[in-house]
Amino acid sequence: MSTPSADTMKREAAQAALAAVTPHMKLGLGTGSTAAQFVDLLGARVQAGLKVICVPTSERTRAQAAALGIPLTTLDDLPELDLVIDGADEFDASRRLIKGGGGALLREKIVAAASKRMFVITDATKEVKSLGAFPLPIEVDRFGAQSTQLNIERTARGLGLIGPIIQRRNKNQTPYITDGGHYIYDCSFGAIDTPELLAERLAAIPGVVEHGLFINLAAAIFVAGAQGIRILGNAI
Repeated sequence: MSTPSADTMKREAAQAALAAVTPHMKLGLGTGSTAAQFVDLLGARVQAGLKVICVPTSERTRAQAAALGIPLTTLDDLPELDLVIDGADEFDASRRLIKGGGGALLREKIVAAASKRMFVITDATKEVKSLGAFPLPIEVDRFGAQSTQLNIERTARGLGLIGPIIQRRNKNQTPYITDGGHYIYDCSFGAIDTPELLAERLAAIPGVVEHGLFINLAAAIFVAGAQGIRILGNAI
């Protein structure tokens, strides 16, 4: 059996998660290439008559959803959601995630925390034994960013994590700025043996707005692969 293309697997995972969406749900819409597949599929359902209301996790997702006619609101007007469906850059067997490759980790985590359940859609290539093969994104306030970076390095070193910490930049080499107006530093630590401890210590650093470790948030992960869809966790 040939392995499906990455785009095919993303769409299959998105289609599987879409089955959990019921009329009048309050949904969070994720950011990234896999989440974009879900938004496309949801848009087709909305155009066919499905009634939902959605909160996007980025300006990019907002523009895509609006173009498809998906009704949108904000967490200020709708502070509690039924379900958020989002992608991941990496996941392990304990449903711990690294997110933020698309630059929306802060809003993604806020929306996930506001949702009763988080479903993750991804493909088998993103599964790892230990988180850290994908560089960990950390969103940092622009004020004192170099000082914050040094504190991140010290904190990581205290946990035996040593590797380059690189400020994310655009193609023209200008600093990448998130929707919230912050910088992102991508940390190539390698295997993170104690992600819970790292998450706790990063959150305590002044200047760190948010980090890309998503722990105890994903209720279920829909994993697309050559054998079809596998679900980690509880999708009911």
